Amino acid sequence: MSITLREITRDNFEECCDLRVADDQQEFVASNAFSLAQSRYFPELTPLAIYADKMMIGFLLYGRDVWNGESVWALIEMMVDQRFQGKDYGRAAMEQLIERVKAISGCHAFYTSIVPGNTVAEKLYTKLGFKPTGQIWEGEPVLRLDLSQV
Repeated sequence: MSITLREITRDNFEECCDLRVADDQQEFVASNAFSLAQSRYFPELTPLAIYADKMMIGFLLYGRDVWNGESVWALIEMMVDQRFQGKDYGRAAMEQLIERVKAISGCHAFYTSIVPGNTVAEKLYTKLGFKPTGQIWEGEPVLRLDLSQV
């Protein structure tokens, strides 16, 4: 299957809002509806749908954000619908997102944070090369990917 990142439009907005993680994962991510609203009021954030061929399977939100007083490029949210987890789709989507961020002039690092207890996300980001910074952002450990190393 081909994994692509695509714009959220009025044609796929509701489909995006209908995606769900498993019940035991809901504490780890905001709802897609909330994240889409957030991107509307914070235009520096970009929402993207994750597609496997022609089927929407997930969602991510990334962009410029201020973490601990510093303006950085960061992944704010990422989720794969419960029906499509365990197939490496999240990894493929993240690899594409990392390539997008690497292409941004002057961007040398990419950040994310992990809700404590989200071992699946922690394992994924670690495999992709993210390393703990020792910082905490809104109660979550911060990870940093050195884009010159990927």
